[in-house]
Amino acid sequence: MENNLLKTTVLAALEKKAKNINILDLRKFGTFTDYFVIISGTSNKHVQAIADSIKEENKKRKFSLFGEEGYREAKWILLDYGDLIVHIFDEEVRDFYDIEGLWFEADKIELESLGIEDKT
Repeated sequence: MENNLLKTTVLAALEKKAKNINILDLRKFGTFTDYFVIISGTSNKHVQAIADSIKEENKKRKFSLFGEEGYREAKWILLDYGDLIVHIFDEEVRDFYDIEGLWFEADKIELESLGIEDKT
């Protein structure tokens, strides 16, 4: 996967003041995806705004969105870009499902390694 998709996704989320962005490298666990990007929003509208920003920026760059779930409820929106799966959570739902805890053995990619500074 091109780092451009990963970087574009994170920058689009940060543009909407996304919280607590984590990137997990899942390549050593199988072939279903390479990366999870896990993001928090502070309300349903915020979660939707982050998803909208990511979809818009990735569409501009012709990255294909293969699937989307959870937009209407906006508690946990999943965007599937194939090699990259984006999880955008309401903070409470994120704590409950603890995706990072489930994938604790995955390597974490720091935003700085992508040339991104998180100012939130």
